[in-house]
Amino acid sequence: MTSGQGAQAQSWHARLAELGIRLPPVAAPVASYVPAVRSGQLVFTSGQLPFVDGGLRRTGKVGGSVDPEDAAADAKLCALNALAAVDELVGLDQVARVVRVVGYVASAEGFSGQPRVVNGASELLGKVFGEAGRHARSAVGVAELPLGAPVEIELTVELR
Repeated sequence: MTSGQGAQAQSWHARLAELGIRLPPVAAPVASYVPAVRSGQLVFTSGQLPFVDGGLRRTGKVGGSVDPEDAAADAKLCALNALAAVDELVGLDQVARVVRVVGYVASAEGFSGQPRVVNGASELLGKVFGEAGRHARSAVGVAELPLGAPVEIELTVELR
């Protein structure tokens, strides 16, 4: 199998293992919300920050103290955290497709590369889900994110 072709014939967990990727533990909410909610055949995740072992990988604004390539790696981590939330709620193998990704990028003044940053999440989803990972997307520059995070990602997935 290459580039995720035929990934739906196997489990998404098997695909992650094939890629050498392990889902992290679900990040504890930092306020009054739950990590993911199911409504009908859709699961919506709360915005996920780039947590590693309970702490942020880095803080700062992209295009300032945070390099855009590092922020793209953070976006990938956010997407993994979102997938972990989906997995805990319904089981990752219940996902039929990724519907939408919204990425928020804490941006230094004049930084306009938000789409490149959010590509970190989109490219990961493409590797894991293949064609089922193609999604609608928004990449939004913001002044600040919770805890000083450089990026936040939320997902909407459709279930089988």
